[in-house]
Amino acid sequence: MTRKTSTSEIVVRTINNVISKIGYRITPDDGRNDIYLHQYDSYEQYRDTQVHHNVRKLANVWADATTLDRVAARVRLVKPEGEVLGLCHGSRNGWEQAHFNAKHHGFKVLGTDISETATQFADSVVWDFHDHNSEWVGRFDFVYSNSLDQGWQPRKALTEWFNQTTPDGLVIIEHTADHGPGSASSMDPFGVRPQVLPYVVADWFGHQMSVEIMTGKKDNNGRDVWLFVFRKNVPAVV
Repeated sequence: MTRKTSTSEIVVRTINNVISKIGYRITPDDGRNDIYLHQYDSYEQYRDTQVHHNVRKLANVWADATTLDRVAARVRLVKPEGEVLGLCHGSRNGWEQAHFNAKHHGFKVLGTDISETATQFADSVVWDFHDHNSEWVGRFDFVYSNSLDQGWQPRKALTEWFNQTTPDGLVIIEHTADHGPGSASSMDPFGVRPQVLPYVVADWFGHQMSVEIMTGKKDNNGRDVWLFVFRKNVPAVV
């Protein structure tokens, strides 16, 4: 059964959308200071919740052109010429891969979403981004996502994403204060402060990966944005 977002969660999210622009957030008094992971009763509850909110927000776009262009430019530093294969996890209505494919010559980018609505959009496939796909192992020059906060097992998801890249490939995570613990809920189960995320990933994977941090502002909502550019240091991340 899908758990609906409570009125209090909606109120807190609305207030945070306003006050985050001046550097403040409301955080629940439940110990979630730097990181928080919502717990579900079952995988089915997680999946149904994600599908419910996907359908509800199907027309919404979080990604912005400026940030995606910076992602593309960073990828081209690794692969200056030729075809670039990319994967966007949690791309909802396909805006992200559509932008890469239309605006950046040589980019061939596929998007995933857990909801069947992915079949409505070009270059989108229905896929739970936690799951292993043997055809994707070592295939992509980059994996991009702004949806790690929607992972109920974020370490497992990142393990798959690392292993989907080529030896020189990049995993690029877009993150903002809105992806923090104060916004975590049944809809977005994983919340971590941007300033803490690289330490969390380092704790999970240690020497298996390295990270570069890029900062900027989103052009569609003015939010401060962090791009965490990860590269695996081993043939296969575990």
